[in-house]
Amino acid sequence: MSTLGTLPVPPLGLGCMGLNWAYGPADRDESLATVRRALDLGVTFLDSADVYAGGENERLVGEAIAGRREEVTLATKFGIQTDPATGYPNGQVDGSPAYVRRSVDGSLERLGVDHIDLYYLHRPDPQVPIEETVGAMAELVTAGKVRHLGLSEASADTVHRAAATATIAALQSEWSLFSRDIESSVVPAAREHGIGLVPYSPLGRGMLTDASVRDLASDDFRRRLPRFAEGALEENLALVEQVREVAKRRGATPAQVALAWLLAQGDDVVPIPGTKRRTYLEENLGARDVVLGADDLAALSALVPSGDRTGDMTWVNRDTAPAR
Repeated sequence: MSTLGTLPVPPLGLGCMGLNWAYGPADRDESLATVRRALDLGVTFLDSADVYAGGENERLVGEAIAGRREEVTLATKFGIQTDPATGYPNGQVDGSPAYVRRSVDGSLERLGVDHIDLYYLHRPDPQVPIEETVGAMAELVTAGKVRHLGLSEASADTVHRAAATATIAALQSEWSLFSRDIESSVVPAAREHGIGLVPYSPLGRGMLTDASVRDLASDDFRRRLPRFAEGALEENLALVEQVREVAKRRGATPAQVALAWLLAQGDDVVPIPGTKRRTYLEENLGARDVVLGADDLAALSALVPSGDRTGDMTWVNRDTAPAR
């Protein structure tokens, strides 16, 4: 087992967003079967959010774990606002104490549980001091609705301020071979406070796999990401070929190598690759058996992708208003 702060979790978790949102059409039965197979295989750390599919992702996860709640370390997130017309984030966040209290009750109802093991602020609210948001989250721990607290895409300064307000177990940010920006200041800040690291999109949003990303579905949100744009995509797929060469030498797949690289970054790193198919779930788990040599790690760490990881970099590594 690994730990996030004092919260024990398996070395790999399951990111649940794509089960029914953002990555094109999904098969509900297969998504449910994927979560249940994850539990069978010991992947008991599940990650959702209230914004995914307008709350339906939490309902799906709740249905999948019904009768098996005691096996699961359940994480979900709150704070991101959506455009009613598209169902996707509109760039706004609500970190107000009132919204914290309202959001947790909605998530508990949709998940069908009486407590959440790890509750994240999905994005820091630039208008609300992090001390106020985290202070309200800490009240949920006292109330028994939440066991541990987390942040997502917080800057180093926000991490320091949050940790001075309450105990933070985990920081979830995008981190992969193709997303390295948190390494300079955010990762050290988290480690200074004993905060575990939960990389989301550890497979480069599917690019670091054998799956085709050339012909994405029309409703796949990756079509809007700079790294999947014409020109950048070809350059990045050329880099994936270098990952594939390492994989061949190690008798592994590119996805397994990408995950093994993250696991090699420290015992406090718990990636949450997402999938909506049992086949890929089982493939990802093979990363635990891949041992990368120093030369492999150096070669992989030297890869520099084309394009930012998101179209709006103000959406990540976020600061908040000063304390009042």
